Amino acid sequence: MTVLLTAVVTLGVIGAGSAAILYLIGQKFKVEEDPRIQEVQDALPAANCGGCGFPGCAAFASACVKAETLEGLNCPVGGQSTMDRVAEILGQTAPVAIKKIAVVRCSGTCESRPRTNLYDGVSNCTIAAALYGGDTGCSFGCLGLGDCVESCTFEAIHINPLTMLPEVVEDKCTA
Repeated sequence: MTVLLTAVVTLGVIGAGSAAILYLIGQKFKVEEDPRIQEVQDALPAANCGGCGFPGCAAFASACVKAETLEGLNCPVGGQSTMDRVAEILGQTAPVAIKKIAVVRCSGTCESRPRTNLYDGVSNCTIAAALYGGDTGCSFGCLGLGDCVESCTFEAIHINPLTMLPEVVEDKCTA
């Protein structure tokens, strides 16, 4: 019984000592983060979409706090009102952002891109392009299967039934 008790006490002392050492080392080497980063992150829409050019809202918030001005920094999902709140938190002025809109520059309508084969598979542009480049002679144009329509959460894209090309509704588009 004393052997068991000795082992338990010894391991308990070693565990408590190790915990104390780890705590002291953690306190000595801890990194203080600017509390404004969390405030800015709370003001953002938390979409983590990367539309701002950063890998997520936390990285964007950190960049805003570290930047001298907010020039060139913009949250496309939150828009101008979000950037105004961020500027208020940081004591700066938010530059007026020019609204970006997705643009389809393809002129490959059904008349200008004749069908070269018949695709009768899954209605998915990625799969159709991977198989043989789609069902038309244009290897660069839109396949018209609607992946972009499904991926746009703002319902800002629809396929024109006459041209089979996507069209963007400018009022709904957040680019």
